[in-house]
Amino acid sequence: MQEKISNNKVANDDIEKVSLFKMVSFTVTGIVVLDTFVAPAAMGASSITVWLLTAILFFIPYGLINAELGATYPEDGGIYAWVKRAFGPFQASMVAWFYWVNVAFWMPAVFIAFSTWFSMAFVPSMGNIAGASLAVAMCWLIVLIGIRGVDLSITVTNIAAILKVSVLIFFGIMGVMYAFTNGLANDFSLSSFIPRLNFNTISYSSAIVYNLLGFELISSIASKIDEPEKNIPKMTILAGTLIAVMYIIGTFGVLAAIPASSVDPLDGFFYALQELTTVFGSASGIVFNITMIIALFTLVSNMISWTLGGVEVLDEAEFTKKTKILGHRNEKFDTPDYSYVLMGIIATFLIVLNYGLSGNANDAFWTILSFSFLIFFLPYLWLFPTVVKLRKVDKDIVRPYEIPFGKFGLYASSIMGFLFIALGIVLLFVTGDGWDSLYHLTLIIGTIVTTLYGLYLYKKSLST
Repeated sequence: MQEKISNNKVANDDIEKVSLFKMVSFTVTGIVVLDTFVAPAAMGASSITVWLLTAILFFIPYGLINAELGATYPEDGGIYAWVKRAFGPFQASMVAWFYWVNVAFWMPAVFIAFSTWFSMAFVPSMGNIAGASLAVAMCWLIVLIGIRGVDLSITVTNIAAILKVSVLIFFGIMGVMYAFTNGLANDFSLSSFIPRLNFNTISYSSAIVYNLLGFELISSIASKIDEPEKNIPKMTILAGTLIAVMYIIGTFGVLAAIPASSVDPLDGFFYALQELTTVFGSASGIVFNITMIIALFTLVSNMISWTLGGVEVLDEAEFTKKTKILGHRNEKFDTPDYSYVLMGIIATFLIVLNYGLSGNANDAFWTILSFSFLIFFLPYLWLFPTVVKLRKVDKDIVRPYEIPFGKFGLYASSIMGFLFIALGIVLLFVTGDGWDSLYHLTLIIGTIVTTLYGLYLYKKSLST
């Protein structure tokens, strides 16, 4: 079976392989998100402890699972290929479908944030039409980059990874400078690092889990990886350590300058950067503008990683090859171009909806975004049991890497990861205002409709 897996990989020596450095860069770019990492800082210094605990209890087990699966089954499609081996084509197809739908609904939110930050930083008078146009243009830029293929996407993410790490380190440095100049904006005594066991802590832990997902992205293009059996485990250790440390450093920078009670969950990065750069005095404006331009670029790169991963995972599903739109391939680049285009159309519609309506339209849009978060979590409900199932059904296969500590490590990692994801799903339905018809019905009906349509596509593919 190991020989069969190896034969499925691209064997053309002329194809440039994705090196370990590029793998780490791609994964860092996909997981590190500057637009949402600030929100947990609302807990104060205890958020650093929660980041650390979540990294230990969730991120490490999650990374170990991806290292074992990626090294043992280096097949294109990543999570789809793994679930297919464990639970069959039907459940794997639904996983691939959820993965793609999430990205399609998430992309407009990222570029609305892009347009908002750009306006706040450089064009405060920019109106809705201009803002919507900019957001839509960025979505279609992502579509074009995706259609051009893996090489361009990997090149952009290499640059972005270095910039993201630099920005978070810069946040930490500015935080130290701010503390020496103005004092710390929050209490950093030993007792302040102790998390309070309340609903807010649990909710922000779920938000941190969301910020840590994406290890499996690189495995969606496994055939293009140089020595995946060796490099995927190495990538997991290097990227995982770098990501966790960078998030904690960045969070310290935010808390050094912004009181926890003033942390804005949506635009927190913008306001934190604005305050931190005041340490540069008369040059603060220049430093702020340069850093903001870099941050805007990283938003673009983040969507490059996820659109590539989402499309590549869906492209491996059998039912997409029998679907005229999802199965269509570009003649020049041999990429699933219509799959990217459909993402662009969905994103454009949601952006126009957000900017075109007034009043509660923004509430409606963020409700749709919450729906995308729910869809985003669903594939991971299969991921964590998959590693256990494959250990049982593929006993004789050679595993270049295994989760440490035998069966205990295997089951502990799977159970912990599953529980964190399940908790994240449950918390999406819990709001401080009780039942909200628009919000809750969107999550419930949206998930049902999405599932039924994916089921329809799969059943239709069986009859063609």
